[in-house]
Amino acid sequence: MGEWAEPAYVPVDDVLRDVAGLGGFFVLPAGGGVRTGTAAFADGFAARAHEVNRRYGTSEKRIGWSVAHLGLAARLWSPLLACTVVHGIVPDLNNLEWADGSSAIRLRGSATGRPVDRLPDPAQAVYEQVAGPLAGLESTFDVKVAPRLLDGNVASALVGSAAVLLRARPDTGPALTRLTHALLGTGRLVATGDVTGPELTFRRRSCCLYYRAPGGGKCGDCCL
Repeated sequence: MGEWAEPAYVPVDDVLRDVAGLGGFFVLPAGGGVRTGTAAFADGFAARAHEVNRRYGTSEKRIGWSVAHLGLAARLWSPLLACTVVHGIVPDLNNLEWADGSSAIRLRGSATGRPVDRLPDPAQAVYEQVAGPLAGLESTFDVKVAPRLLDGNVASALVGSAAVLLRARPDTGPALTRLTHALLGTGRLVATGDVTGPELTFRRRSCCLYYRAPGGGKCGDCCL
């Protein structure tokens, strides 16, 4: 019996275009390439974090970094979950850049992915597509933000994205719920919070700091 072989990558541009029809954070275009590299992506993130602070009128830098981080995580999880449970493809999200000076992201070059049914551990494969890019970005932060706060952001974005997908595509319910629970038991997401209902409501165990911004409040999954 031969050794297991890594599944070949297949084009997923059409799959991404399809899930983009769900709207909002499910949009992840491919075919960019204006700026490349980790440094450019980190610089772009810092600019967006500063913009969050400016918008909310706060000089506490970690608020902007946390809120921008939470938003980016949601932009990663949303199309990733949709591609996985709707089309059975785990797209490769390791070629990211910022799009058009906004908070939106896109993939450089053509998009590729791997079929779920050929992966030995689909949840781990999905997890790595978010954990990898975020870990690389977090290593560039020049603001001290508690690691478990950032972990909570990733978990909150995961369950929030899953809940939006569940409302848009109720037929994905069983597979989406299984995948969400499996992801919450993986890596940095372990013990970050609990799913509290069948519609994928969530209570996290850390705070994103939004409440500290002038006029800010508590999010629906806030531990406070």
